[in-house]
Amino acid sequence: MTTTTTTGSSKTVRVLGLLTIIFGIIFIIAGGVTWGAVASNLAAEQITVSDDAQAFGGQLVDTPWEAWFQADIINTHALEASGGQTYAQLPQDDPTRQTVMTASFLRASLFTSVVAFGVALLVVGIGVVFILIGWALRKAADYAGVATSSVTSTGSSAYPDPVPAGRPTAPPAPTAPTTPPPAPTGPKA
Repeated sequence: MTTTTTTGSSKTVRVLGLLTIIFGIIFIIAGGVTWGAVASNLAAEQITVSDDAQAFGGQLVDTPWEAWFQADIINTHALEASGGQTYAQLPQDDPTRQTVMTASFLRASLFTSVVAFGVALLVVGIGVVFILIGWALRKAADYAGVATSSVTSTGSSAYPDPVPAGRPTAPPAPTAPTTPPPAPTGPKA
């Protein structure tokens, strides 16, 4: 007789796998929405990459790489205006200090958007990993949850033999010796 059973733990693993897949989908959607929100808010600022930037000159800043290159060129312009000095290095009464401070704030804002894009991409990546883990859990539950065993029955009882066919049995217990020990030899008293 052959039986096929699904254990309760494999059902739990399948449910856990499904929940992991659902969370993965939520993460992908959240990451995509975050990316879109950051891009649209940057575009609404109408910032264009300076023409003398290393890349993307004249383009609207709405991606992380455009924000990065615009922040870089802002730093270049601020250092040119201050003679190579940073905000902290300029004397407080220097008129270019305000320009360098504004450049520093703009760069920080652009770099914050770059970080936000990175976090959004990270969340999408985590979502993909969750989906793969959930899929693997469900596949593992499919393989681990099905047990097939053969059970032989003597026919004289309604209960199967406690040792299924093909399962190793314990070795026989040692038996007591059947011959008595030899009699002692030597002088008799």
